[in-house]
Amino acid sequence: MRLPLLLPGVALVASMAAVPVSAAAAELALRQAPSARVVLDLSRREISVVSGVSRLGPWPVAIGDPTTPTPEGEFAILNKKVNPVYVTHKGGKRRELVGPSSPIGDRYLAFHRNGRGEFGIHGTPWPHWVKTRAAVSLGCVRMLNAHVRQLFEAVDVGTTVEIRN
Repeated sequence: MRLPLLLPGVALVASMAAVPVSAAAAELALRQAPSARVVLDLSRREISVVSGVSRLGPWPVAIGDPTTPTPEGEFAILNKKVNPVYVTHKGGKRRELVGPSSPIGDRYLAFHRNGRGEFGIHGTPWPHWVKTRAAVSLGCVRMLNAHVRQLFEAVDVGTTVEIRN
């Protein structure tokens, strides 16, 4: 017998009847599962949290531009930040931007560092790029702010991030 996926708002009970549950309860169940992992499918441009037969998501994402692609492979969440600081030097002046209207939104999950810098999963104040699943970033993964908050709460530092094409 194949078990269906657990969706936010629905739980399966012994009789296999659907029983409403909160999205928070679904996130907690995924978070407590030792094998939970983040899966990013670059070809579909969507991201999910998966544990066994349970799944949170999928959510649409914007990914790296072809000249600065999102790295593929297996990584891990290195750190998580609420209200990360985005520093810009536009106009020759240093400015720090924070919060949901900053270019990286109000949640940031770093997953990889290399010679090009640090790569993260973060929010964005430009939902159009996510909704059209564009390839526009410098390699980071952009999500709608509401979606990245759900992902942020569902995973811990050390959670595996699997990025495949």
